[in-house]
Amino acid sequence: MTSDEKMKKLGKVAWFLLLWAVTIWLLYPLVVLDNAYTINAKEYLYRAVIGISIMIILFGKTVFDLFFPLSTSNKISAIQTVFLTVYSMVLAGGIILMLGRLVSLFISSQDIDVEF
Repeated sequence: MTSDEKMKKLGKVAWFLLLWAVTIWLLYPLVVLDNAYTINAKEYLYRAVIGISIMIILFGKTVFDLFFPLSTSNKISAIQTVFLTVYSMVLAGGIILMLGRLVSLFISSQDIDVEF
């Protein structure tokens, strides 16, 4: 592996880590928000939607890498396959958790009295 290939691979890893750092920054208020009345939850709506969108894109990329590997002539190791599978499941769980948190905040921020 030449130094140019190493720098290219390092650049890809750095870009991926930067993307995850931005995603975590975008979703942080949604995770630590206790209730909708402590701060205005609508301020974080766009931020949360962008963060969830990035997570969905990362999930799609991971599933695509898992089912359609780039090099079809080389075998993918079992460890890489297991890692991608676990990573995609954790990512899917995180997406569902963030969407559920966003919906619950929306519902709790509404002042609706329901009588049964």
